[in-house]
Amino acid sequence: MKRILLSAMILCGWSAANAQTYTWAENTACIFYTNCTKCHFPGGPGPFSLIDYANAFVARFAIKQAVLDNYMPPWPPDENYQTYAHERLLTQQEKDIIVAWVDQGAILGNVANAPTPPTYGGGSQLTGLDFTASMGTYVNPQTIDDYMCFVIPTSFGVDKYISDIELVPGNRAIVHHVLIYQDTNPIINTLDNNYPGLGYQNFGGTGSTTSKLIAGYVPGSQPLSFPAGMGMKLDANANIILQIHYPQGTDGELDSSRINLKFASGPVRELTLAPILNHSTNINPALVIPPNTVMNFTETFTIPSFSPGADSVTILSIAPHMHQVATSIKVYAIRPGNDTVPLIDIPNWDFKWQGLYDFRQPMVFSEGSVVIAEAVFNNTSSNVNAPNPNNWVYAGEATTDEMMLVYFDYLVYQPGDANIIVDTVTVKPTYNGCQFVGLEDMANAYAQFNIYPNPTGDFVNVSFEQYEEGDVKLTLVDLSGKIITEYIQPETGIGTFTKTIDVQTLPSGMYYIRVFNGSEMFSKPLVVTK
Repeated sequence: MKRILLSAMILCGWSAANAQTYTWAENTACIFYTNCTKCHFPGGPGPFSLIDYANAFVARFAIKQAVLDNYMPPWPPDENYQTYAHERLLTQQEKDIIVAWVDQGAILGNVANAPTPPTYGGGSQLTGLDFTASMGTYVNPQTIDDYMCFVIPTSFGVDKYISDIELVPGNRAIVHHVLIYQDTNPIINTLDNNYPGLGYQNFGGTGSTTSKLIAGYVPGSQPLSFPAGMGMKLDANANIILQIHYPQGTDGELDSSRINLKFASGPVRELTLAPILNHSTNINPALVIPPNTVMNFTETFTIPSFSPGADSVTILSIAPHMHQVATSIKVYAIRPGNDTVPLIDIPNWDFKWQGLYDFRQPMVFSEGSVVIAEAVFNNTSSNVNAPNPNNWVYAGEATTDEMMLVYFDYLVYQPGDANIIVDTVTVKPTYNGCQFVGLEDMANAYAQFNIYPNPTGDFVNVSFEQYEEGDVKLTLVDLSGKIITEYIQPETGIGTFTKTIDVQTLPSGMYYIRVFNGSEMFSKPLVVTK
């Protein structure tokens, strides 16, 4: 009995010593400023501000639920299927701290320890602009969701190649998302001239079949910059069209969004952003959904040879597009030899949150590779977003129609494309370097994660510190995310973990070694040379 009591006293003492009280000043402010306030600031598109403690306290229960549901920050892709550049994801540690802060009463803490709040203006993040223009001033008259197209002439007499593109919303509180097109077709001007006032109303596109999508914007987006020597073609004398979604309840609000461009100089390889997977040409069966029915659809496209000697394609990014009956989509590729490469999986499709997702490094696919999309459309009452489950749904641009498009940002392959680094961040930088409980331990863990020798042609040693007992998974993956080697050690104890991996049979190139340690994942590049 004495031994049991002594053990209980020790456990209680350990729990008390390690219990952590979380506060706004010392903990959650840093997390919100890093992850949330690009949308949740006064006058921003978020329904409340997270810049100050008072508003965060009032919204605390909504914050907790959004975090538990993985609804916020908005990042629809499954991070376990494929990773992307500049992901908007909370770590498990950040989620745990937010939930604990709410459960403990959402305490303010010592405001002297809080980070300096960020400020968000309406200016450009790009410098040295080659073109900038406003769409004009528009007063939204609609009480429901509205999609307006605004025409901006460029009047360049020759083709240009865009290296950087930025959309600066004139009113961040009402601009939900923007699709940016270019078009030389006079029908754009006709549509604009025939509609009263500034711009013209059109859902799903511009109303022209020749419009080319060149970029998009969602709240929190950063300027889009292409790798050196690559550019998106802007045709001579083209119009730029901004299709802007204004949500319900923004009637009477003003907007004057602006487009900023920088042009590439020197030799430029042309990028194309196009729906390679398309319900008009690639789908089976045809995109027709009867009333009160759930249906699965598949699209396939085989990569051709583009020209003599050009038998591979380099893909930079991916962007699925569907409407409200859609509920999920998964896209992958199969290389010759049946090598499957995951591209994107959105298990819970939400029409309100669509984006263009850049791969951390470009994907390269040879002629004969097959790209496949699989999607589910639920036209029943169980899908709360379905406009009218009692109606037939056909392919089209209207809100009540459907689409199944997958856009790819791509160009003809050149040697070295696969080695381009877009984003290698594995430990997310915080706002102004602010700190919260546990962040220092996470940074220290990453610092203790070593791979050596690097480069190597035969064996590589992996070592890292295991700070708490739990399962460990170590994987070696190629640039496409395919797992080459996987090692799992359950119930690993505290201490230094080491593993040697044989890479003698691997071709030269860049790979990644990833360590999944409890709720955290660390990744470092490995170069294999022969």
